[in-house]
Amino acid sequence: MGLYGRVLLPRLIDLAMRGPEIDPLRAALLAQAKGRTLEVGFGTGLNARHYPSAVDLVVIDDNPGMNDLALARLQKAGRTAQHAVLSGERLPFSDRRFDTVVVTFTLCSIPDVMAAIREMKRVLAPGGQLLFLEHGLAPRATTQAWQHRLNPLWRPLAGGCHLDRDPEQLLRDAGFDVVVDGRTTLPVGPLLGSVRFGRATVPTVTS
Repeated sequence: MGLYGRVLLPRLIDLAMRGPEIDPLRAALLAQAKGRTLEVGFGTGLNARHYPSAVDLVVIDDNPGMNDLALARLQKAGRTAQHAVLSGERLPFSDRRFDTVVVTFTLCSIPDVMAAIREMKRVLAPGGQLLFLEHGLAPRATTQAWQHRLNPLWRPLAGGCHLDRDPEQLLRDAGFDVVVDGRTTLPVGPLLGSVRFGRATVPTVTS
């Protein structure tokens, strides 16, 4: 990872993702977190202050340049959390360990996203929930076409972020039941700002 990815990119992402239009979405989503909670893609720690005080929090991110900002945010929020620099594709946690898994603006940029989602499913306890706040493929075909066209140019500038992934479908393809609680378009525009948030659960197996 070069100087851009370690130093400049974390600060650009932090600036873009801390707008007042996003903060209420984070707060509403994370109010639902409970028990042992894992956040994959903690980034610069913008979610830190929104977690309920009772959760037992573990956070990971694969960009070491995010660490200083993230740890400062945890301290400012008065939170303690287990924090590690590692990728979501291979989680070093036992099966069924977490009651809640959280991803916010993360599924767009994981290289092997399906491997990561399968890992999140593996570590989720029975009856647990995956909370998501993600951007991705727009509903309009004309916007989708532009997302596909611009994606190769956008990804190197944005830390591997894909404009045109469909987070809902990715979760369903991994075997989750998905409930979308809301959709919105952020002021940055529909290319990046087609946002959806909600909950995903593992279906109960009946004999």
